[in-house]
Amino acid sequence: MAPRPSPGPAEILVTQVRSAIGTKPKHRATLRALGLRGIGQSNVLVDRPEIRGMLAGVSHLVTVTESAARPRRGGDVPAKKGAGDR
Repeated sequence: MAPRPSPGPAEILVTQVRSAIGTKPKHRATLRALGLRGIGQSNVLVDRPEIRGMLAGVSHLVTVTESAARPRRGGDVPAKKGAGDR
């Protein structure tokens, strides 16, 4: 029998829930490094100590959930409707 493939690394879903306006430049840089560019943006990240440390610094701006399925990269914001999509 073939060996079981090892499960991939644990992943977490990080969503920005508060604005970075008025925060320290270091906090804004941390959000950018996490791949978050605005309220409502989400990103799936590998659950590592380095990432957890970054999240601890901006915990007042984000929510973290354990990720089972992998959503689209770049957030869960739907595409904008164009003139031909009405």
